[in-house]
Order: sequence, then structure tokens, then C-alpha cells
Amino acid sequence: MTKKTIGRTDKIDFPKLDLFEIDCKIDTGAYTSAIHCSNVVVKDDGLHCTFYSKGHPNFNSETKIFKEYTFTDVKSSNGCVENRYKIKTDVIFFGKSYKINLTLSTRDDMRFPVLIGRQFLKRKFLVDVDILNQSFNHNK
Repeated sequence: MTKKTIGRTDKIDFPKLDLFEIDCKIDTGAYTSAIHCSNVVVKDDGLHCTFYSKGHPNFNSETKIFKEYTFTDVKSSNGCVENRYKIKTDVIFFGKSYKINLTLSTRDDMRFPVLIGRQFLKRKFLVDVDILNQSFNHNK
């Protein structure tokens, strides 16, 4: 299988979350992928996640309900371990839909609301840090 080349940042779509042209950072130092989630509540019908951010205008404030979710431990670059909710959804790169596992994190103060980690990248993409928005520009 031929791997596509992506840059260090991009804009991607999460159609099942109704989130489009979301800024993301390709983070080869991170194993897992993460998305900003402003509010998470467990109720009888599932995990209620609100995707809202003042700093990221393409986040639509909608609450999505996930019937299937898990927990995972995520170790940060400073060595701290955090237990996070993990969901499965679809992401669009180069006009193609891929399944992705995302941990939910508060990233409101971060420049990029989404990090794409090695677990998703392996066997699909090569990363060239000299280019930006390769997938986004490909779709135009």
C-alpha cells in the first residue's frame, strides 16, 4: 500500500461529529490521537460530549452521545499519566474516510484542538514537517 505524505498541520473533517475544517497537529511524538471536548457527562444512555471552544470557531457546541466508549491511560510529555475517555469515529484525510480512536481532552488553551498520533498514522501516512495542510489543499 502506498502511503500518502502529510505535513505537520492540516485541516480535517469529522463528519459523524459535525465538525469540519478542524485544525489539527500531526504529532509523531504522541501515540494516541486526541480531540478537544469541553464537557463530558456519563448518563444512562451513554457518554454525552460537548464539542465547544471559544478559541476554535469551527467547533459547533453540539452534544454528541456515544453508546460505546472506553477509558485509556495517556502519558504526557512530562511523564504524568491521565485517565481519559476514548471514542471511535471517522476522520477524513485526502477525501477518504478512516476510522480513528480519539481520547477526549480539554485543549481550549492549545493552538490545535486535535492531535493526530502514531497509532492512527502508522501504515497510512508519511510526515513531512516542511509542508502544511496537504490533505486540506488536496481537496480543493
